[in-house]
Amino acid sequence: MRPATGGGGTDVLDRNEIEVLLTLAEQLHVGRTAERLHLPSARVTRIIQRLERRIGASLFVRNSRVVGLTPVGARLVGDLAPHVAGIEAAVRRAVEASRGIRGTLRAGFAGAVAGRLLLGAVATFNDRHPGCTVHVHETRIADAAHGLDFLITAPPVDGMRVGPVLLAEPWVLAVARGHPLAARAEVTRDVLINHPVIRLRDGAVEESRIYRPPAGSMRRGPEAGTFPEALALVAAGRGVFPVGEQAARFSPRPDVVLVPMPDLPPVRWATVWPAGGESALLRAFLDLA
Repeated sequence: MRPATGGGGTDVLDRNEIEVLLTLAEQLHVGRTAERLHLPSARVTRIIQRLERRIGASLFVRNSRVVGLTPVGARLVGDLAPHVAGIEAAVRRAVEASRGIRGTLRAGFAGAVAGRLLLGAVATFNDRHPGCTVHVHETRIADAAHGLDFLITAPPVDGMRVGPVLLAEPWVLAVARGHPLAARAEVTRDVLINHPVIRLRDGAVEESRIYRPPAGSMRRGPEAGTFPEALALVAAGRGVFPVGEQAARFSPRPDVVLVPMPDLPPVRWATVWPAGGESALLRAFLDLA
């Protein structure tokens, strides 16, 4: 940044002035600010005094015990901070691009659809960033935050941030081939009131939030530990099971019929990761995804 012009022109802060201003606003202590910036305390004080003279107002309230921002100072810091953060992020991205991103990601998927999406994204990511390694694990939603950098599943997942949607698919209802609903061209979620609904103990989708019938409660059917077990229960006539239509591709069964459910919003698959766990490597993966 160029130095201040002085006089009647528009004043621009130089880099040292911005660093001192924002660091003192964070530390609220001249000594700690000086230590952080490797400057004498007297220089920190002089820089702030120079800024205050130029602006024509006090930026900080100071006495022997405390330093605090004035309203003018708080406004200036609030206006400057996002711009400085944006400049730092741009420089960081440029450095990462020049050096090539390196490191290891631990990725999880819950369900066959998520696995297909993840493996496709990982293959492309490895082509773009050969210095990176992605370890892939099939996991349960309950274990999503333990030891993984990110997971591909159908949100929401408690405590997780959500990235862009990678795939949206319609719901279908899995029923036994001899079931009364098997001959229907389509069904609505109201049928879940009258037929027992099989549930996964640790489903990739929070079913009750998405397909609960508006006219009443679902009839609870047996619980299944895995997706193939749920389809086996369907085939045995123990209940019906709403699934995404991709199930027909990954788990076809001649004794199970998939009936469209057009009144439900689509299943949306996305990348999720623990709040506060975003790294440069994960950002690169999310940008590609």
